[in-house]
Amino acid sequence: MRGILGKKVGMTQVFREDGSVVPVTVIEAGPCYVTQLRTEDRDGYRAVQLGYEPAKEKHLTMGQMGHLDRAGVPPLRYLREIRIREDEAFELGQEVQVDIFEPGERVDVVGKSKGRGFAGVVKRYGFAGGPKTHGQSDRLRAPGSVGACASPGRVWKGQRMPGRMGGKRVTSQNIEVVLVDPDRNLLAVKGSVPGPKGGFVIVKEARKQRVRKGGIK
Repeated sequence: MRGILGKKVGMTQVFREDGSVVPVTVIEAGPCYVTQLRTEDRDGYRAVQLGYEPAKEKHLTMGQMGHLDRAGVPPLRYLREIRIREDEAFELGQEVQVDIFEPGERVDVVGKSKGRGFAGVVKRYGFAGGPKTHGQSDRLRAPGSVGACASPGRVWKGQRMPGRMGGKRVTSQNIEVVLVDPDRNLLAVKGSVPGPKGGFVIVKEARKQRVRKGGIK
């Protein structure tokens, strides 16, 4: 499974050849370096560890520096593993560029959603809240009843209630690649992706592609 690490730059729009306008998210993807190889015989699965974004040596531990030195790559800030198939081969220290993807392909983008802090059920889950009139004083954005009475006499596990919102790993699946710019290490995908501007993301080959007559779309 092909993949690359990058950062979210922001959103803009792209004009297609037919004149239609497509909203896209621009991702600065790569260059990445292969820092470790996982094999079926030694580790029980096949994967490649990629490193991204140059870092200062003082910001890394001695163990991290030794790991990167063995791979023959410069100090890197992010290290992530991506599973690979049996027909895919990589070499230690190999550089991975954004040109592994082409326009029209489908990808999954993994990122960390924006943190929203402590939020109530109206903002967090879209609850309707209480009535706005008929004498209500403080129940406008309240969740209402959270449990039953005598049976079961407790709050159900998984009950949606106020709490910390956002700041979690989110995957946007089956997104179309609209533009690839190898010269500037830029990748533009249709629509939005998780996270703020400058947020770290992982772009991987889509796992759940829709199959239609005439091929994958």
